[in-house]
Amino acid sequence: MPTAAHATVAPFTNSARLPLRPPTQDSIGDPYYPQLGNGGYDVQHYALELAVDVEHNVITSTATIAARATADLRAFNLDLLGLSVDRVAVNAAPVSVQRTEHELTITPMAALHAGQPFTTTVAYHGTPEPFVSEAAPISVGWTQYDGGIYVASEPEGASTWYPVNDHPLDKATYSMRVTVPKPYVVAANGLLQQTIDNGATTTYVWATAHPLASYLVTVDIARYKVETATGPNGLPIRNYFPAEIADQAHAVFAPTADMIAYFSSVFGPYPFEAYGVAVIDKNLGFAMETQTMSVFGRDAATQPPNQAEDVVAHELAHQWFGDSVSLDTWQDIWLNESFATYAAWLWSEHELGPGSADHIARRTYMQLAQMNLPPTGDPPPTDLFNTGVYERGALVLHALRLTIGDEAFFRTLRTYAARFRDGNASTPDFVAVAEQVSGQNLDAFFDNWLYGAKLPPLPPS
Repeated sequence: MPTAAHATVAPFTNSARLPLRPPTQDSIGDPYYPQLGNGGYDVQHYALELAVDVEHNVITSTATIAARATADLRAFNLDLLGLSVDRVAVNAAPVSVQRTEHELTITPMAALHAGQPFTTTVAYHGTPEPFVSEAAPISVGWTQYDGGIYVASEPEGASTWYPVNDHPLDKATYSMRVTVPKPYVVAANGLLQQTIDNGATTTYVWATAHPLASYLVTVDIARYKVETATGPNGLPIRNYFPAEIADQAHAVFAPTADMIAYFSSVFGPYPFEAYGVAVIDKNLGFAMETQTMSVFGRDAATQPPNQAEDVVAHELAHQWFGDSVSLDTWQDIWLNESFATYAAWLWSEHELGPGSADHIARRTYMQLAQMNLPPTGDPPPTDLFNTGVYERGALVLHALRLTIGDEAFFRTLRTYAARFRDGNASTPDFVAVAEQVSGQNLDAFFDNWLYGAKLPPLPPS
């Protein structure tokens, strides 16, 4: 169910690449995780209203979901885990509802017809429960910790806290009204539209101007100190730091505006209305590129700034690759992680001078050549975020740069980012752009680098 921004290009075929399955009512057709997402409709906008008891981790919520049917529907599904559903309506009319562990099946009084817009309202409450993802041994979803709440959902945690079509193919815009007790502060995606003083509570109203994938939606609640700055072309930058580490965090994220300016020069204009970070006052062991508001843990924000630059650059680069241009299927994860990893190498080259990225690539190649890694384009579904996707994937991009030359390589990145902006793309889409821009047939190159069991030799510098 691609959005209108998705373009169709000539297919790139490889036996290791699994096809997108035909969507069904309870599956959007992802070959790795068929339980994620649902077919038959395309969400346009989520309006989420949440009252949050932060201390007891209880939410009372209403989700209003504006969608368009893409097929005739007698019933349709939303992904939702746990939580108690109080009432559901479609176009303000009552409906029949059935629940399974992961699915909310809704049967309207009258069938929906292909092309018909419709609005679903779900009122619900309860304690969201994060869980360990099938894709990696980390907990995903709405998570309470000592001091607040954060949301990091890749790939399937969004359904822990709201009813959703939980797959990147169905991107939508969001508005969120989140009410919390004072003195808690709420950070979320997009721009803060309004802050409403209710006496004992505060309501924070956030909204996005661009569509985003459900796993990139975040709500972060803590006693934050808010720092604002201005990036290139007046871009708002807003950072949410725990007060006691605010000075350390400021130093870590100080290069952000310069990074945005540099990446804009090589990837094309920054694709969103704002950027910033929310720092969780807990060691996370990961960072997350939640759209316009990346999430970092205390462990990242208290490093020496020079040691943190790679991860700061990595999550920022995802705003172009992964967020603005989102993947078609989770097998395409290299289009997110390899690109962000290589972007951090490019930032080092920008800071340290020509040859720095090549030096990092050749040092990395020597390390990876001794390892038995899964192919970059065919990661195991139970180990999606492995070194073959990150560092070996960055080597794919460096080898492509050496093969087609700097001018064609950077024009490929800019063309790809512009062509699929606010939409979705696949490996064949990227291959087609690289071939179009370079004028070369690159099928054998990508076959070897993405799907070959053995690491191919790096081209000479």
